[in-house]
Amino acid sequence: MPRSVEFAPARRAARRDRDARQCVARFEVYCTRFLDHDGRVVADLPPFARDARALLPMYRAMALTRQFDQRAVALQRTGRLGTYPSSYGQEAAEVAIGAAMTRADVLLGTYRETGAMLFRGVEMHEILLYWGGDERGMAYAGAQAPREDFPIGVPIATHAPQAVGVAYAFKLRNEPRAAVCVLGDGGSSKGEFYEALNAAGVWQLPVVFVIVNNGWAISVPRETQSRAQTLAQKAIAAGIEGEQVDGNDAIAVYDVLDRALAKARRGEGPHLIEALTYRLSDHTTADDARRYRAPAEVERQRALDPLLRLRTYLTREGVWNDADEDLLRAEHDARLEQAVNTYLAADAPRPSAMFEHLFERLPAALQGQRDSVSEGPSE
Repeated sequence: MPRSVEFAPARRAARRDRDARQCVARFEVYCTRFLDHDGRVVADLPPFARDARALLPMYRAMALTRQFDQRAVALQRTGRLGTYPSSYGQEAAEVAIGAAMTRADVLLGTYRETGAMLFRGVEMHEILLYWGGDERGMAYAGAQAPREDFPIGVPIATHAPQAVGVAYAFKLRNEPRAAVCVLGDGGSSKGEFYEALNAAGVWQLPVVFVIVNNGWAISVPRETQSRAQTLAQKAIAAGIEGEQVDGNDAIAVYDVLDRALAKARRGEGPHLIEALTYRLSDHTTADDARRYRAPAEVERQRALDPLLRLRTYLTREGVWNDADEDLLRAEHDARLEQAVNTYLAADAPRPSAMFEHLFERLPAALQGQRDSVSEGPSE
């Protein structure tokens, strides 16, 4: 039998399958970077960054965040602060998020957004109060405080649906504002995150989700958390835009956030950003990352230090030098000393505060409990 006749049924089946299966959608994920690991420009800078001096406020804020972290860890080690989560290594992502937001936007973050909080006007002593066990630290009472930003969110991803609610309120009121929901790579595996993403896409809400992918969800590495090639592509199922950014490049993070936020405020829907960075610290002061991370891995990532990257660029551009750095450290040391003294001098919260911080109007069933706590134990 001729060869062509022998394989004719197989060829017909292949042609039938080819005709039946048609590609109906394709997706791509892009990653933005302007500065490489050595602080050299690798792409045309966005307009806001073409004058290097315009980047100094972000650099100063990144340096303050790192010095604040160091002081907070020292306070915890000496028994004057509770468990504290450092953002060492993530300063570019955290500060750029805060810098890209307007005063009218609302931040809903995790326990590691110290840089964004400081940039938006939260006082250092307030953050210390919170980690010292005093909920008054989340009242944001300072003169420049972001009055409507949410308190620190410790439970993982539970603030994602809350961000959807905030964004829905903005849409109903026709307000040109955006909600910014920041969470970690581990949080992107939670059901609350997927539900929030889906709702935001369905209702086309003005919310930007930022996954700060620092490589570790406590002791679980990124590669065992998800088989997805990127975390940014999780936006695809929700029908919204998703992209990556070099989270150690403050210019890139600001640029991507700025574009996403402008789009959200115009009423053009939500956005998902995956910021690639690394947690150089332990998960918290209650953790010892040496149990699950190889020292060589940490040292490789330490060479990608976001603070050093931006400082190198600013120095090369002639807008920063060693004398400026020394003055900045001295200035921050003085501010930190004042913040620590204010924190340590604060009166202890009233025992009844647990009720006052939970309810605007205390239910009648709890009034007796509050009164008994306020009066203290009976003789």
